[in-house]
Amino acid sequence: MISVAEAERLVLTTVRPLPAETVPLLAATGRVLRQDLTADRDFPPFNRVAMDGIALVFEAVAGGQITFPIETIQFAGAPPQPLQNPQAAVEIMTGAVLPPGTDTVVRYEDVTFQEVDGQRTVTIQGLPERAGHNVHARAADRHQGDLLVPAGTRLGPAEIAVAATIGAATVLVTRLARLAIVSTGDELVDVAEQPLPHQIRRSNAAMLQAAAQAAGATTEAFHFIDDQDVLRQGLPQLLREFDAVVLSGGVSKGQADFLPGVLRELGVEQIFHEVEQRPGKPFWFGQQPGGAVVFALPGNPVSTFVNYYRYVQPWLRACQSPEMPPAPAAVAELVTDVSFRPRLTHFLPVRLEMAPDGRLLAHPQRAGGSGDLASLLHCDGFLELPAEQTEFPAGQVWPLLRFRS
Repeated sequence: MISVAEAERLVLTTVRPLPAETVPLLAATGRVLRQDLTADRDFPPFNRVAMDGIALVFEAVAGGQITFPIETIQFAGAPPQPLQNPQAAVEIMTGAVLPPGTDTVVRYEDVTFQEVDGQRTVTIQGLPERAGHNVHARAADRHQGDLLVPAGTRLGPAEIAVAATIGAATVLVTRLARLAIVSTGDELVDVAEQPLPHQIRRSNAAMLQAAAQAAGATTEAFHFIDDQDVLRQGLPQLLREFDAVVLSGGVSKGQADFLPGVLRELGVEQIFHEVEQRPGKPFWFGQQPGGAVVFALPGNPVSTFVNYYRYVQPWLRACQSPEMPPAPAAVAELVTDVSFRPRLTHFLPVRLEMAPDGRLLAHPQRAGGSGDLASLLHCDGFLELPAEQTEFPAGQVWPLLRFRS
């Protein structure tokens, strides 16, 4: 039996970068970029009008002129029309190209329009202080060829917008991890079925699929009964076709816990079996040489839950974004005294609260053991309490395994 830290280290030694693929831009949201995105032209690509108003020559205002005839109107998206008369002005809209021959924009709020004998004029009340007022100058933000989004960036809405503005209709990104989610056990029936008194529905598989998909993986669910021949026939295909196989159940010491033996028969090398923790001690981990990684999690739902978030999800994130540094470790402050006698790392279920001073407070929650699935509804995460201690006073800060925002 190994420590939690050693289990984590061994799991992460199997991380390998996933290959890249080209996808449509909107399909890349949340994916990790595998190419640099550079500016295809200046940002902005022209002297851009930043306010609705009038465009004119600053020198005329500086010389004392405050009333100007309106020579023309220009809208955003229209080709720019040069100002013919330097003592006139162009009525202009936000986003338009600054008309050649002008260098300043005065906003609508600082002018008054009049019309006499069919001629529109404008009088300025709020005089601009300098040339270039309310003009977003060409290349003020970025120059053509500048690096905008480097490879290794996870693409969010801002990055998608930048990619769109440079015409990146498709982008090269890391392929999503493919996970086979496998439930095992004769007692399990499909979610849509009505279980008999001695049966339960496959909730662990649903939980694992939901969690893995939220972390950016693609998943497919499978179920095998507790039969060695069925496992021998069904598992090889999953080991060939998926990046990882995540199993729930069949890894403890019961008469029907066949998975460790069958996996070894199929050439999966055991890396460890059993971790010094509660819940989730019977966790089995291995890898097929050059192939899939296997997480065989104990079947009690809270055990499955803890092991997924402590080991599977960090592995998944590292595979999908190897260039990105790991996220800073989360911590929370225990609000009540806790005792835990076994020399095991204890994953304590907690409800979280943000204190007025910004501290994250952890309130321990009661649970009826690792089979109490419903207890997770009132929890936001687990405090990871070390095996070296048995008493955990209120006010101490501990690592937090958080599964709810």
